[in-house]
Amino acid sequence: MNQTLSSPRSTSSAAAAPAVRPWRVAIVAASWHRDIVQQAIDAALAEFRQSTSPPELAVHDVPGAFEIPLYAQRLAKAGLCDAVIACGLVVDGGIYRHDFVASAVIDGLMRVQLDTGVPVFSAVLTPLRFHEIPEHQQFFAEHFVKKGQEVARACLQTLSASAHFGP
Repeated sequence: MNQTLSSPRSTSSAAAAPAVRPWRVAIVAASWHRDIVQQAIDAALAEFRQSTSPPELAVHDVPGAFEIPLYAQRLAKAGLCDAVIACGLVVDGGIYRHDFVASAVIDGLMRVQLDTGVPVFSAVLTPLRFHEIPEHQQFFAEHFVKKGQEVARACLQTLSASAHFGP
């Protein structure tokens, strides 16, 4: 997918003032359960577009949630983004592996954030019970819309607050 959407953030108060570079936000999304995960991506993109200072946005696909932290780390270390949003769905497939995957992903995302200084936000969710039935798919698709909106707002608030610390 790797799409880039941009809207410049500028300062129009003084003609001589340099333009302020828009924030760059990378969304790293797991392709597994794409129909549900896409709801968070779309909601986050819509929320960002409504912002008074929309960031440049790039969406990066990875196979599954387990791959998200490494990709986020590479983006952050390369200086390609000011923030990373992770989106994924880790489901209980009837074995305990999902608990380990979910823990590894969240721990990895925290490590990326602390090691690089680039804020990382998670919309990687692990439902208590998920079955591929229409009721669950609809419920979690709707829930991911809300999570996409929330993660975009948290990202904007954090970037705005961190602007006080400088580059």
